[in-house]
Amino acid sequence: MTGSTVPTRYWQALEDGRVRCTLCPRLCTVREGHRGICFVRKAERGQIVMTSYGRSSGFCVDPIEKKPLNHFLPGTPVLSFGTAGCNLTCQFCQNWDISKSREMDTLAGRATPQQLAQAAERMGCRSIAFTYNDPVIFMEYALDVAEACRERGLESVAVTAGYINPEPRAEFFAGMDAANVDLKGFTEGFYKRVCGGHLEPVLDTLRYLRRETEVWFEITTLLIPGLNDSDGELHKMAAWIRDELGPDVPLHFSAFHPDFKMLDRPATPPATLTQARTIAMAEGLHYVYTGNVHDPKGGSTWCPGCGALVIERDWYQLGQWGVTADATGAGRCAQCGEAIPGRFEAEPGRWGRRRVPVRMGD
Repeated sequence: MTGSTVPTRYWQALEDGRVRCTLCPRLCTVREGHRGICFVRKAERGQIVMTSYGRSSGFCVDPIEKKPLNHFLPGTPVLSFGTAGCNLTCQFCQNWDISKSREMDTLAGRATPQQLAQAAERMGCRSIAFTYNDPVIFMEYALDVAEACRERGLESVAVTAGYINPEPRAEFFAGMDAANVDLKGFTEGFYKRVCGGHLEPVLDTLRYLRRETEVWFEITTLLIPGLNDSDGELHKMAAWIRDELGPDVPLHFSAFHPDFKMLDRPATPPATLTQARTIAMAEGLHYVYTGNVHDPKGGSTWCPGCGALVIERDWYQLGQWGVTADATGAGRCAQCGEAIPGRFEAEPGRWGRRRVPVRMGD
């Protein structure tokens, strides 16, 4: 197979001629020539192939905080790209034109893993992010890009819903240095009705990241008025994160805006995010952030030991810097010496808020 279609590993041939994809919990059973729900994985010649290798919906250099990652190389630029399709069916998708695309014309950009690594290095990026749609469904491409980046000393970041089966999960995250995992809600009903999936596989991915890997990860929950923003649900979610993952895993609450199939829902009021942050911190989480709203206090990092402002953020612009970092990247509060978990450098990056589109070959 050539071009953008490549073989994959995670599938089973069935006796009736169909092929079952075993990459994610959906376990799509596909007839010859047909595609799974993610659209980019297809039954061809008795196996599952990926049809979007080397193709992208666009390339852009962003601040790392936009992923969002607040404790991973703060202030540095990251080369971001995605492909098309998704293995969940979220009615509120904020990137639906990419993740729900059924037109391969969406994938106007082409780049080999080596070209992407070279472009990231040329643009002064410290990392590359697989984002806009879920990299789980293009893991073969993502892992090859991650390998090319590692050869150049660049880090790899997955922005993912974490909806993946255990065997491919181990292979996928072995190639990643950092991740932001979308925890879309904290009830099975929400996942089933609104996202077309299940909650427990995502919780399993989070447990796996915490207990069995060295991947730095943070969590994001998009709060949708009336669906996943009740005080009771937020208390339970924060308590689960504290007990299962530890109080130092950063949690981001971001604001919903009407989009895709939820145009009739109101945007999330800033007060809802502030309340969610208050609840999560009351449950013992140390690093809770608000996103998609202007909230310098909720976007900044505060020392859980002495309360000092450790990293000041105004949108994606860094201000006051109060982190000391050793040679391993471990951070500490400059005021009291309290450990600030993450991956830091002695000085913050200076990329700021810029968003720079990149054309491969330029």
